[in-house]
Amino acid sequence: MVEDSDQNYGRNVNKSVLLKIVILGDGGVGKSCLMSRFISNHFDDHNFHTIGVEFMNKMIEVGGKQYTLQIWDTAGQERFKSLRTPFYRGTDICILAYAIDDRSSFNNIKTWLNEFLHYAGVKNGIEKFPFIVVGNKSDVSSKDREVSYEQLKQWCEENKIATYLETSAKTDNNVLEAFSLSVQRYLLLKQTLDQINFLVLKYLHIIYIIKNGYIEKTKFLDCLTI
Repeated sequence: MVEDSDQNYGRNVNKSVLLKIVILGDGGVGKSCLMSRFISNHFDDHNFHTIGVEFMNKMIEVGGKQYTLQIWDTAGQERFKSLRTPFYRGTDICILAYAIDDRSSFNNIKTWLNEFLHYAGVKNGIEKFPFIVVGNKSDVSSKDREVSYEQLKQWCEENKIATYLETSAKTDNNVLEAFSLSVQRYLLLKQTLDQINFLVLKYLHIIYIIKNGYIEKTKFLDCLTI
C-alpha cells in the first residue's frame, strides 16, 4: 500500500527513512515538472530550466513505513555538468527521465546512465542499484509520440533496469507511482543485499543483528550451519 504523505540505508529522520533521489535527463523533458507535481501537486506549462541543482522533500508511506524523499532536480544542459555531478554521491535512487515526444532525449538516457555510474561511484553494477526509467509527457497525441512503450521496455531489458513506466506531469498520470515504485525497488534491492551480507557473515561464523540500519549486536557461531 502506498499513500501520499517528505543516503544511506536505514538513516532515520523523525521516525522516517531519508532517501536521496536524483532525477537526470535532458533539458526540457519535464524533470522539474515531475518534482513539482509530486511535491505540491502543481503543474506549470512555463516552467523554466533548472540552473545547477535544487532539491525538495516529500514524505510518503510505503508498506506501512514512512519515507522522506529528498528529491534532487538537476540541470540537463552540458554546461552545468560540473555543477550537478558532485551531488550524485550518496544517492539512494536514480530516476532517468526522457520525453516520449523527443527521440533524442530517449537516446541520451544511456549517456545519463553512464555519467551517474561514474560520478556516483556505483561499483556493484546497474542491476544492483535502484534505477527507474520514466518516459514523461504521455499526454501528447499519438502523432507527436516518438518513443513507443515497447521501445522503452526493450531498452530497459537490454540495460538490466527492471523498473520503468510512462508518466505525465501535466495530467498527473503515474507521477506518484513513479516515486513509490522507485522506493519499492530500493527496498527490494536492499533486502537482497542484506540477505547476501547475512549469508557471508554467517559463513564467517559471525552474525550481525542489524536493526534500522545499525548493528544492534553480534553473535559468534559455534559451528557452521548454512
